Amino acid sequence: MRNNRPAWWAVVSSACAPVLLVGGWQLAAARQPGGFDPIRETISALASRGATDRWIMTSALAGVGVCHMITAAGLAPAAVTGRALLATGGAATVVLAALPLPGTGDSAEHVAAAAVALSVLSLWPAMAWQGGGQPRPGVWAFAATWLLGLLGWFGVEYLSGSARLGLSERILTAAQVLWPLAAVLLMRRGQAPTPSTS
Repeated sequence: MRNNRPAWWAVVSSACAPVLLVGGWQLAAARQPGGFDPIRETISALASRGATDRWIMTSALAGVGVCHMITAAGLAPAAVTGRALLATGGAATVVLAALPLPGTGDSAEHVAAAAVALSVLSLWPAMAWQGGGQPRPGVWAFAATWLLGLLGWFGVEYLSGSARLGLSERILTAAQVLWPLAAVLLMRRGQAPTPSTS
């Protein structure tokens, strides 16, 4: 018998990602003198060169990226294209952490890494379904639609310079780190071992 369930360690990595992200932004925000406005200001501001204890958010982002890559490796029942996109999103998140914003203004490299990470982490569910006991295609389609819709909202807020940019980013990234965990748990619950053909 061949077991097509996600690896047990994919459960661990996918569960660690939201803890690192949310715990990181909460702790990093608490360390900023004079307070931090999470509705207006972005997560990247907490890891910028001008932030106090920026290593907290930098480490959290890098950890989230590594978690996504580990989860992608252990998500055997998902289609290879979807897993590759999840791993790419993880790698782009690590690159993002390594390219902090300057103390003021934007960085083209940071924005490019963020664009890749946020885009592929929203798109991967659309490419991950391949049947064989996975959650129904409608579940994957809903996840992809939901994530791409949140990505669109964040894009509008970013381009318009909205005062809700930080809020839209937090909702988007929280959804992006929660879906791999949901996918792993759904697949482990619904996937039965299948006869090996080897």
